[in-house]
Amino acid sequence: MGVQERRAREKDETRRKILSAASDLFVNEGIQSVSMRRIAEKIEYSPAAIYLYFKDKSELVLSICQETFAELDHRLTELEKLNLPPLEGFLRGCETYIRFGLEHPSHYIFTMCTPEENATNKIDEQDYAETHELAMRTFDHLRRCVRRCMDAGVFRTQDVETVSQMCWLSIHGVTAGLVTSSTFPFVDKDLLIRTHLETLARGLRA
Repeated sequence: MGVQERRAREKDETRRKILSAASDLFVNEGIQSVSMRRIAEKIEYSPAAIYLYFKDKSELVLSICQETFAELDHRLTELEKLNLPPLEGFLRGCETYIRFGLEHPSHYIFTMCTPEENATNKIDEQDYAETHELAMRTFDHLRRCVRRCMDAGVFRTQDVETVSQMCWLSIHGVTAGLVTSSTFPFVDKDLLIRTHLETLARGLRA
């Protein structure tokens, strides 16, 4: 690996370290309570070093949200390329969503569970619109899965938007619950996720 490639990788790793620390602090201490200095302290950097990567806290918030949606969209896009049978595609897509949240708990909780007015009150309209578009792009994967299942006669024919939103609320609830309820005596998580998704699909079957 050349010097430039190594520096680029180190810069990317530092950026991700900052984003990870920021999302942890935003979730645990609240956005308004966390300063750039506090983020720098958590990763043992100087505040000046943080500003080399992000101009202010609003840009940090924006980056966390956009990168969370972008990575989730990427995973769902790769899954969709497999062109699985409708029901399998639906189940695998929902599971991919849940496992993404479990792998990135702070990013997930901050992006998906923070009241919108708290997270976006200092983000300009264009940046907000771009973030919203990314969010809707991830939701479109679920819409397409639901529509494919209905078109194939696997699910009862109903309003696609209503069913898609109901499914998202269902898998979002599972994800948020598993991430935030660390002291609850859950059964095996793989079993719980599989049973939940099978039950969800069974309720929609034609």
